[in-house]
Amino acid sequence: MGKKDVSISDSIYDRIKERVEGTGFDSVDEYVEYVLREVVEEEEEEEEPYTEEDEEKVKERLRALGYMD
Repeated sequence: MGKKDVSISDSIYDRIKERVEGTGFDSVDEYVEYVLREVVEEEEEEEEPYTEEDEEKVKERLRALGYMD
């Protein structure tokens, strides 16, 4: 699969870089691709509501990333 370059501001890059530290992501690029994939997939699946199991998986991932307690 090919890759394309996308530009973001330095301030956003720096904030993402701080957020990536201590997570399972190896780089800002990897994190940004993950977030964008999640957004796109969510929009594509909007018509299908999340099951309780799906919601728990998302919550577990967010906890692992440090976004939820």
